[in-house]
Amino acid sequence: MPRNKDLKRLVRTRMTKTGESYTAARAQVIRKSQSNKSQPAAGPARADYAKLAGMSDDAIKAKTGCTWERWVRSLDHHGASELPHRDIAKLIRDKYKVGSWWGQMIAVGYERIKGLRGRGQQRDGTFGVNKSRTFNVPVQTLFDAWADPSVRKRWLDGASVKVRTASAPRAIRLDWREQDGGTRGIVAVGFSAKGPGKSAVAIDQGKVPDRETANRLKRYWSVRFDALGEILANADA
Repeated sequence: MPRNKDLKRLVRTRMTKTGESYTAARAQVIRKSQSNKSQPAAGPARADYAKLAGMSDDAIKAKTGCTWERWVRSLDHHGASELPHRDIAKLIRDKYKVGSWWGQMIAVGYERIKGLRGRGQQRDGTFGVNKSRTFNVPVQTLFDAWADPSVRKRWLDGASVKVRTASAPRAIRLDWREQDGGTRGIVAVGFSAKGPGKSAVAIDQGKVPDRETANRLKRYWSVRFDALGEILANADA
């Protein structure tokens, strides 16, 4: 293992290249150093790639033409494990002509397989929370339930909310803080019409400090969506 001074230098160099947090970058530098001193550890079994990535081989091959084993081999050839996420996604899009959405999915799956991030985790070590729900109301009605503060406070359970940006009826970005003054952050909210009387909302909350908080916030948003559903149902009654 590198000496303390050398280790810090290597960690900072990796942080600059990948955008990882100090803790995440340090873990990768130490792992690489240890693997260089011994025989390379056997990688995960082929069947495990899909489990680590969170998507089946059949699904990824149907959409991209390659299994996870082939994607890992190809991206390893280009040194992708040393690249920041945006550069991995760009490599996949430009080199292999994969669309943006699937490029992101492959990049995230590859990073999970290589141990660069966990499920639900970002490359900087923080976590993200995603939640969606479909309601039997027009998309404008659903949007208004988020945009109108008098309606919003009825189902957000006292959370402090300030609208940063809004584009009706497609999206809202909120400064959000829990009622007890604890967790806070930016919540991106997207809306989509599913028909004349049906629409969906999806939230994306990033920079969550740990998995425990992320799991708690997922439960929080599930309960808040239930409350929103009751408000919308009573409005139609």
